[in-house]
Amino acid sequence: MSPDYLIAVIITVVGASTPILFAGLGELVTEKAGVLNLGVEGMMLIGAIAAFATVDKTGNPWLAVCVAAAAGAAVSMIFGVLTLSLSSNQVATGLALTIFGTGLSTLIGQGFTGRAIKTFDTFFPDQLADDRIGRVLFGYSPLVYFSFIMVALVAWFLRGTRAGLILRAVGENDLSAHSIGYSVVRVRYAAVAFGGAMAGIGGATFPLVLTPLWAEGLTGGRGWIAIALVVFAGWRPVWLLGGAYFFGLLGTLELYAKASGASWTSVLPSEAWASLPYLATVVVLAIISVSKSAGGNAPACLGKPFLPSS
Repeated sequence: MSPDYLIAVIITVVGASTPILFAGLGELVTEKAGVLNLGVEGMMLIGAIAAFATVDKTGNPWLAVCVAAAAGAAVSMIFGVLTLSLSSNQVATGLALTIFGTGLSTLIGQGFTGRAIKTFDTFFPDQLADDRIGRVLFGYSPLVYFSFIMVALVAWFLRGTRAGLILRAVGENDLSAHSIGYSVVRVRYAAVAFGGAMAGIGGATFPLVLTPLWAEGLTGGRGWIAIALVVFAGWRPVWLLGGAYFFGLLGTLELYAKASGASWTSVLPSEAWASLPYLATVVVLAIISVSKSAGGNAPACLGKPFLPSS
């Protein structure tokens, strides 16, 4: 494998991993507060079409990221009202949110099919990315570096701040947190909104970083991988970073299998390479489910409605 080929693989993996990392971080914080939101895929699609439409109309990718975050957070509030205020089933509501986001993004996206938009330039000056090492370190979109910053901020927030301690307390024992004066519902609303905003940014990464063209179902099921990734990482932000890049690597194998021709497809057909991230998701969840320590790091109140009068 030539150095240039290896660098191309690394750059592709980084790009493919970034949306999964954003969505996974948002879901991790949401679940740490005791809420299971399975609507990540729908929120990512809403963020993707919001970002695409914003760039198409304004030509400003920075504004598009903000709009995508706002759109994801706004859609997450539908889930929040139904599950936190009306105590509906979190699993069913999350699935409905994915269906809603998929349908709405398809409807809005019909007017943008075939159009190309302006994407982000590299964050650092081009001179820094002239050589091979420079390309690996400095040749990425600003969203890639922002994802690293968010991993550090989420880890610090959960472990090093009073607000993070309160959020974790709400996820571990909501009744105890309520009894000492903390608003469980407000904390969970904030966590759900953050999760929606991060999912929206993850969706925006597709048109702004990976492909400038709109296509139906642009996220390709990455929201489901992000949900599994939270469990795979044991609800730890740093482990989530490594897991996102692992799944990103699996997701790029299809591209290199097609590019390499018979040398790869003789081992597995291209469809099998494309299915690897999803097969890995199923295998990881199966292993965790049968492990004696399965769910050992899961918040104790995850997925349970808050019923202070019971």
